[in-house]
Amino acid sequence: MDQLAALRALRRVVELGSFTAAGDALGISHTVVSRQVRQLENHLGAQLLNRTTRRFALTDAGRDYYEACRQILDALDDADRAVGRHQAQPTGTLRINAPMAFGTLELAQWLPRFAARYPQLHVDLVCNDRIVDLIEEGFDVALRLTRDLPDSTLVARRLADSAVVLVASPDYLRRHGTPALPDDLVRHNCLCYTLDERPFEWTFVQPDGTTRAVQVRGTLQANTGVALRSAAVAGLGIAASASFIVDEYLRRGELVPLLPGYPLRPRALYAMYPQNRHLAPKVRAFVDFAAEIYGGRG
Repeated sequence: MDQLAALRALRRVVELGSFTAAGDALGISHTVVSRQVRQLENHLGAQLLNRTTRRFALTDAGRDYYEACRQILDALDDADRAVGRHQAQPTGTLRINAPMAFGTLELAQWLPRFAARYPQLHVDLVCNDRIVDLIEEGFDVALRLTRDLPDSTLVARRLADSAVVLVASPDYLRRHGTPALPDDLVRHNCLCYTLDERPFEWTFVQPDGTTRAVQVRGTLQANTGVALRSAAVAGLGIAASASFIVDEYLRRGELVPLLPGYPLRPRALYAMYPQNRHLAPKVRAFVDFAAEIYGGRG
């Protein structure tokens, strides 16, 4: 017996006054309605309706049971409507994870516009420079910059290429010279980002389209690109930095781009989220908004 269907049948019979009307409202025959009510009575071991050939009336037990089942069905309908509202528009809390530099320098520039578009959404942004477990740590979506995606059950939507540029300060170049070729970097102090896939191997795209990997070393390595940028501005050495970290310093002339004919392999920006048959509207809204922001850059 489908008890929920039987409850709905009983409610319709009582409210509409007949098995035939109840069947019409439910889209089934009156005989099915009658059978569902009898199965419910057999399940309960109690008679709910006193029947005659022309009419019926609730028994005392039936009246109590009808009131209880009406409240249950109303609560279920309210729950369905609440879920429907969540599915119709982004609400609740959206937990986002992003790398520290990207979150503070790049994401922070456009996240307020996203929040303004969806005022019923509460955004919880967590920035750090480690790979988090989205499911275990309760994140809805993560933004990641990488050249090679690891094997994962997560959905990964590519949003854009993220350029990596080679930079140094004018003062450093005056003291140590300007490299003309990637191989010249072996004679320079290179500042390495330790969370890169291969932090001490920089791969360049040569004019003929082939790649050239160069082993580098230096007196400073760090797990944050902001620290490496500061060191490069101070004249300590050459850094391979995400463009969004150094763009402003390049415009002001505090840093100079190097090896323009030999670009570094770019990273890609991905939005990553757990696989779900029904993607939550808040996640879809965020990923689609990010795709709008970066639509012209990927």
